[in-house]
Amino acid sequence: MITLQCLLEFQSEEDRQKVLDLMCKFSSAERYGYQRLLEGWPREELKKHLAQVFQINTRYADDAILKAQSILRSCQERGQSPSRVVFGGRSLFEKLKKKHLNGEKREELEKEWKEKRQGNLYSRGDRSKQGNPNLRFVWVRGELYLQINVGYRKWVYAKVVRPVKREGDKWIGFIWSLHQAEKTGKWFPYDVELKLKNGKVYAHVSIGEKFPPTIITLENGVIGIDVNAYPFHLALVEVSPDGNLVGYERISLHELLSADRDKREYLAWQVAYQVVSLAQEKGKAIAMEDLEKLPRGRRGDGFPKLRKTLQRWAYKSVLEKIEVLARRHGVAVEKRDPAFTSVIGKFKYAPQYLIDKDVAGALVIGRRALGFEEKLPEAYRCLLKDEEFLLYALAELEEKVKKLKRELKGEENEWRKKAIKAKLKATRGELKTLRAHLRALQSGEGEPASRQPADRWKEPVRGRFLGWRIKAWRVLSAALTVPVLEKFSHVKGTVRDFSPLRPILVLGDWERAVRRPVPVPGAGAAVQVV
Repeated sequence: MITLQCLLEFQSEEDRQKVLDLMCKFSSAERYGYQRLLEGWPREELKKHLAQVFQINTRYADDAILKAQSILRSCQERGQSPSRVVFGGRSLFEKLKKKHLNGEKREELEKEWKEKRQGNLYSRGDRSKQGNPNLRFVWVRGELYLQINVGYRKWVYAKVVRPVKREGDKWIGFIWSLHQAEKTGKWFPYDVELKLKNGKVYAHVSIGEKFPPTIITLENGVIGIDVNAYPFHLALVEVSPDGNLVGYERISLHELLSADRDKREYLAWQVAYQVVSLAQEKGKAIAMEDLEKLPRGRRGDGFPKLRKTLQRWAYKSVLEKIEVLARRHGVAVEKRDPAFTSVIGKFKYAPQYLIDKDVAGALVIGRRALGFEEKLPEAYRCLLKDEEFLLYALAELEEKVKKLKRELKGEENEWRKKAIKAKLKATRGELKTLRAHLRALQSGEGEPASRQPADRWKEPVRGRFLGWRIKAWRVLSAALTVPVLEKFSHVKGTVRDFSPLRPILVLGDWERAVRRPVPVPGAGAAVQVV
């Protein structure tokens, strides 16, 4: 979607006041509708109720519900409590609540708060209603006006003021499309949202963007993208058409976290240009995560702090900008379910290529976009049938649970207690997974190991992941993380060195991996950086 802004000039103060009153009603309906959604009201019933209570037409009432639903959905995706949403902005609310300002500064804050809270009006587009039923652009004596529905058969006309800023200004294309629609009768939908700022009413117009034909496809491979929090960066991996790693690089995103809103937008677009330029240079499509396919809490490594960082606006904003910019330049964008990409990457490809888990996760995303399905290597299959090793791993997990309990009992700091509780919960989950696998193995219900040898050159297969394969990766993570990776980890915190898994993956020797006191000599990047 492309969003354009223009200023509205009213023919009289009376017309302006009518629109302001309507904006106040709509804003109140949005807030009221949000609370009713939390109570579980159905949409159709709520729409009629809002129209009756606030004396607005049912279209406005339905649009108020849509705005409220988008806020609720956004809040749920970020993991925030929906009941704590503050209409008008929490930062302004907190400043006013402190009451540390007086005079003109406080009046300015109160005015800004009131405008953000009460100065909104939205109408979604409709092709069958000449583009928009309630907020419609019309031509009057050769000049562009916005026709605003303020009541039954009552309209207010506001003149549109929007100078063309540059030669490539998208406003030119929008005006041309309006002219063509009026001549041909072939209308296109456009959403319009009115906002009050510094006493002036602005219209924000959102229209669908027309992209050129796709030139760069999956034929030459992909650039896999994975966003990571430790450190906060993009991992980019060049993947060949046969699914192998060609090269990789990283782009830091730390500046986005400390910059103000305008600078964040600028930096995010700069990152998008870097990624798309690389895709054009290599002649490869772009593969990224489809966040809508993954339930909240199953991203990255599963750590709360990691999820919290990744749920910031920067995470989704950067990926959206990469997608839009890529489509503008004819680069294909493939979005795939990111479930278990991190787990598969760090256990299968990190030790194989001697790369870190972030690059390995991006590689899995790229391979998934190319149609490859990740099978469990033969060595790992054999490990998951070794009852003696699994009992050893079970004992290590039980010992870790006891250790965490002792730490929790002796810790007085509440924040550290929360971190220990989170680790304890995760370890108990791994313990439960491993016990269930052992019971199935002892009863003869385990998945038989494949006799096909593991091969670096994987053959593409069709179809989706089967439940037992996903379960196998979970069991593998529970069996190897504590007894192998954490036991000999020389890095405090998140394990980032997966070279101790190489003897298992390559030689099938997990006893050697357990005994190894240090990482594999020479562990590092075995692939040239692109």
